[in-house]
Amino acid sequence: MSKSKRLLDLMMTVNRKRKFTVKELAVEFGVSTRTILRDLQELGELGVPLYSEVGPHGGYQVLNERILPPIAFTEEEAVAIFFASHSLRHYNYLPFKEESLSALHKFYHYMSGDVRDRIDQMKDRIDFVIPSRQAEFSYLAILLEAATGQKVLRIVYETRGERMERAIQPIGIYASSGLWYCPAYCFLRGGIRVFRCDRIHAAVYDTSDLAPLDLRDVHLGNKDAFSHMQQGNRAERQKDSEAGADGKRGRASAQNPQQVRLYVELTHEGVQACEGELWSASLLHIREGGTGYLEGEIPHKDLGFFTRFVIGLCTEAAVQEPPELVAGVKGLLAEMLAKYS
Repeated sequence: MSKSKRLLDLMMTVNRKRKFTVKELAVEFGVSTRTILRDLQELGELGVPLYSEVGPHGGYQVLNERILPPIAFTEEEAVAIFFASHSLRHYNYLPFKEESLSALHKFYHYMSGDVRDRIDQMKDRIDFVIPSRQAEFSYLAILLEAATGQKVLRIVYETRGERMERAIQPIGIYASSGLWYCPAYCFLRGGIRVFRCDRIHAAVYDTSDLAPLDLRDVHLGNKDAFSHMQQGNRAERQKDSEAGADGKRGRASAQNPQQVRLYVELTHEGVQACEGELWSASLLHIREGGTGYLEGEIPHKDLGFFTRFVIGLCTEAAVQEPPELVAGVKGLLAEMLAKYS
């Protein structure tokens, strides 16, 4: 085995083992311990973070920041990966801001000259623009760590001008229109809520006896389905608990008073406007001709949001249900008209 191939295999082996002795590696690679020691020294000079411990139970171990083995990319793959990372430069806050910049620098630095020239020519001809925001997002890293580690956080959250402490279990984080959001299970409300990350003024790991939920299978792609399932289960439990005492009252309780049915007709342009909204995926229905409608159950507390959204669509939307939304649109339009009378 050539030295270069042995060094490459050794790099992948130490990353996999994490902790090892020189003798173990010498046996595995069929070389002397002196050769392995020289190879480990070279890996250290190349940047592999090795730490040695002396004594009868000592050996080597790789520190937390492991170095990945070399990966071969085609020119097109290299350009695509560069611009995927380059597109994040407009975000002042990322859960891995410094690491992203470091990776981008390394990626660009070690490319061949002609590939760098091609990238330089493309930089000013492709961009991923986001709205400029003054908001600060200071806790993205801990929110993401809690989501992947199934941990409960204590946060101080501001809503309607008031701050209060909440216990949440994050599901993930996502960016939209220059803002960061964190869907999380809220132990105060007993369900999944979406928190704007710039309204989180403190976030620490919970140290009480509050047990985290098993949300390993819940993620950004299926959180809405999980939330609907929870609501259905609560309605069924409420119905079962009340049916024995009063059958008539039990039938009425099957309807969730916190939910209302939404139905909004949309023109072709109205459909296109709704397609750009993340929340519309479960509500938007598109007909073959391009028109469509919004239909589904929405929280009663969100009527104010939908009132303003529908007014923003102007004549491209027509609300049919619920009556409260129709009244809200009329009322807000009257207030707007009064300002110009």
